Amino acid sequence: MKLKPKITITDHFAQMEDPRVERTKRHKLIDILSIAICAVICGADSWVAIELYGCTKYEWLKTFLELPNGIPSHDTFARVFAQVNPQQFQECFLNWMKSVQKITDGEVVAIDGKTLCGSHDKNSEKNAIQMVSAWATTNKLVLGQVKVDEKSNEITAIPELLKVLELTGCIVTIDAIGCQKEIVKLITQQNADYVITVKKNQGNLYESVEQLFKLGISTGFQEFKHSTY
Repeated sequence: MKLKPKITITDHFAQMEDPRVERTKRHKLIDILSIAICAVICGADSWVAIELYGCTKYEWLKTFLELPNGIPSHDTFARVFAQVNPQQFQECFLNWMKSVQKITDGEVVAIDGKTLCGSHDKNSEKNAIQMVSAWATTNKLVLGQVKVDEKSNEITAIPELLKVLELTGCIVTIDAIGCQKEIVKLITQQNADYVITVKKNQGNLYESVEQLFKLGISTGFQEFKHSTY
């Protein structure tokens, strides 16, 4: 008998560890996670908006969630997400994305760094949160995200993101900050190709690439050979 593929949120998030004390639980963790994920996909950008989404979609949500005490409050969403393990959540989310996305040959995966709007807290002297994300251009979805450590930069975050992605047959694009030997090695180890920007501050590499293209242009690329630097 052919097994039914696991593609639902419950299939992939049911094993999430619940950080709450048993006596304080009024809502099932999978209900909280499912409502929040659906709400964010639909554009909710705050805990209040997530609660509002849950209330307006209650009848539909009830068709696949238990909701023993109705829709959780925005404070409940905030408290629970402040306690869940972010790495475990990301692993579950990535596995869910892999199950529902359609990977095609030549899919372009764009790796890019972004600053989260509104994450800077001047009063507590906290810098804005920097994230590195992987965007699948064909499927139009974010495959994964990694927070950049405050004492580091995107160069250390990009490899961590690449390690959790399935990139076979894809073309990975990164700006000049990703022009690093370790990053290129991780991409090729996953049987993927890459397009990475090279700037003049990487003198020897920039010069070699420039000469290689000049040779290709002058010969009409008839004798253009792949080179590794």
